[in-house]
Amino acid sequence: MTMPEAVPYHPREVPLPRRLLVWAVVPVARLLARARPRRIRAVLRVLRTGARPATFDEALAARQSVVAASLVCAVREGCLPRSLAVVLLCRLAGRWPEWCVGVRTLPPFGAHAWVAVQGVPVGEDYPADYFRTFFTVS
Repeated sequence: MTMPEAVPYHPREVPLPRRLLVWAVVPVARLLARARPRRIRAVLRVLRTGARPATFDEALAARQSVVAASLVCAVREGCLPRSLAVVLLCRLAGRWPEWCVGVRTLPPFGAHAWVAVQGVPVGEDYPADYFRTFFTVS
């Protein structure tokens, strides 16, 4: 049985210049999301070079922009392209949050990708200890 899900998709809430950046970053994030984890980590390690650490508010603003302007990234199953789009959007501003990949610590098992700042997940509805991190690019 499928259950309908309301997805927060409000592209007009994001200013047009920011929306255009999101729309430019999301296809790159989707393309990168198809790569193997090793390749994703290698690409992100190169991209983070020279970036300053992002603050929680900067990462949250990037995440909110991505979720508001991209339906692909707004759905629950869009965690990988969403997290990649957020780090790419932050990188365009010269910042870099932690990009994390892991699993839920409570059943049912589920892989997840998210963005964190100083170990605190950004924009997630769960506490920091809900996920077990496999690797990060910080």
